Amino acid sequence: PFLMGQGVWIDSDKLSPDDKVGEVLKHGSLTVGFIGLAECLKALVGKHHGESEQAQRIGLTIITRMRERMNRESRETGMNFTVIATPAEGLSGRFVRLDRERYGVIPGVTDRDYYTNSFHVPVYYPISAFKKIQIEAPYHELTNGGHISYIELDGDPTQNLDAFEAVVRYMKECGIGYGSINHPVDRDPICGYTGIIGDVCPRCGRREGEAVSIEKLRQLGVYKNHNSDTIGYHGDPNEERDRRPNPLR
Repeated sequence: PFLMGQGVWIDSDKLSPDDKVGEVLKHGSLTVGFIGLAECLKALVGKHHGESEQAQRIGLTIITRMRERMNRESRETGMNFTVIATPAEGLSGRFVRLDRERYGVIPGVTDRDYYTNSFHVPVYYPISAFKKIQIEAPYHELTNGGHISYIELDGDPTQNLDAFEAVVRYMKECGIGYGSINHPVDRDPICGYTGIIGDVCPRCGRREGEAVSIEKLRQLGVYKNHNSDTIGYHGDPNEERDRRPNPLR
């Protein structure tokens, strides 16, 4: 109602308070999202799609079925139904709590405090960057409402630009529609230097521990100081803790 009332949707500015919104909805999208494909596959076949080719085939079948249903709804209603690979940073924890209350602790399914986002390979699973890209890429074509795949790199990517470029090019080659590469970035809040900082800031020469702590960005949106205290994070802290870098080999 707020979006319609503020004229955000095309033609919604022509609506009176009691008008139906059906025609206006045709200008937007009606999106169905999903989380926890990895846990779903663990429940079905005992392995997720990062561990098993069989699980990967089943995962693609599930999301293909969702896409086909949304396509059918679009044809029959004339509205824009889509499938989105949902990030659901808050919902991932809520859903697993509800399922644990109902079904108990199921190894590989409800034994963590979050469900894996969308079609992602679980963050705790050891897998190379290129293999992760290869597995997740087919889901991008199926999720026409939105998608993203992350690669976690360790160390300073500026010291190996060829490898960084290889990851980006492989994303394109495999069909990744929206890819992100997380890597460490440090910031000195005194002089403002941003980069990889060891014990001494290369710009001002200030040592770690003097005055304000150097901030360590280790994942997207996760700042930590020298005591490993989280300064700012807008996701599940348990998922952040479990993340592992994706090696390039």
